[in-house]
Amino acid sequence: MTMSASDLNINAKLAAVDRLRDKYLATPRDVQFRSYLDRLLQRDERGKLLPKARLFNKAGDARGIAVVEPAGGGKTSLVLHGLKTHPALQPRDAAHQPWVGVRVPSPPTAKSLGLEILKASGYPAVSRRSVTEYDITQKVRDHFKLRGTAVLWIDEAHDLFGAGSKHKVDVSLKIIRNLMQGEDAVSVVLSGIESLWQIASCDAQVTRRYWRLPLADVSPHSDRKALTKVIAGFSDAAGMRPPTDEDLVDRLVHASRNRFGRCIENILAALEAAAMDDADELTINHFAESWGMQEGCGMGQNVFLARHWAKIDLGEAQLNWEGAR
Repeated sequence: MTMSASDLNINAKLAAVDRLRDKYLATPRDVQFRSYLDRLLQRDERGKLLPKARLFNKAGDARGIAVVEPAGGGKTSLVLHGLKTHPALQPRDAAHQPWVGVRVPSPPTAKSLGLEILKASGYPAVSRRSVTEYDITQKVRDHFKLRGTAVLWIDEAHDLFGAGSKHKVDVSLKIIRNLMQGEDAVSVVLSGIESLWQIASCDAQVTRRYWRLPLADVSPHSDRKALTKVIAGFSDAAGMRPPTDEDLVDRLVHASRNRFGRCIENILAALEAAAMDDADELTINHFAESWGMQEGCGMGQNVFLARHWAKIDLGEAQLNWEGAR
């Protein structure tokens, strides 16, 4: 069957939106994270950063970063991009792995985390029943040394510290702390929601070893120009004119719970709705359509349609959407 000109145009616009989804959008937050990350690494005599954890005392203790932000802010993408693009953390060859990243597995135990780290570092499969937490920690240390690993990133770290008894949490903290000690220590980046720091900071060792990096919410005032530019740029890339509604950014930020990642997701979802309509212009109605589908709300509770949208309560308990992490 031959496709119509309209179908071809719709497909082209949808393809453009998909390409935008694959695009990383740099912000001042990247500079902030890079500054923290640089402080975790050693430098040579000329000041050049090296793929080796910096030790902060005579005992040989490395430090870490706790990147804290509510769900949907974009912290996972931020940390991943920062590690992947850092000049000092580029592998020299296939055997060199300057950084290792894992997401806390299920069930979130110290042993399952250790096995996940081994897997991510290219270690051969290990039987869960045949090893203890101590055995796994030693294997991780040895393999990190072999592969030249300097940074370990643990995403969704709040799941690890928020599950189980205090004893299990202490075991997890002890294992991570062990990896941060000694000649072959690694620096650790933890990322998660606010409860990560609320739980982990109860341990004095955590507050001493980690720098907390809270990522600020998006503001419709200070970020208006930047968000307007993103909407215009994305619209142009998808072959559409940008919307002209004066209060769109204000509604967008409120609908996105002031989270950067959700703002971007909502813009892309609206563009997809517009592409499906083969529209030449992105409008506030496209935002209303895509956001309404995602939230499952009625017209009266749709932030992009309601007259008194600012009064609509978007408390976390009412959300059905996890959003972009």
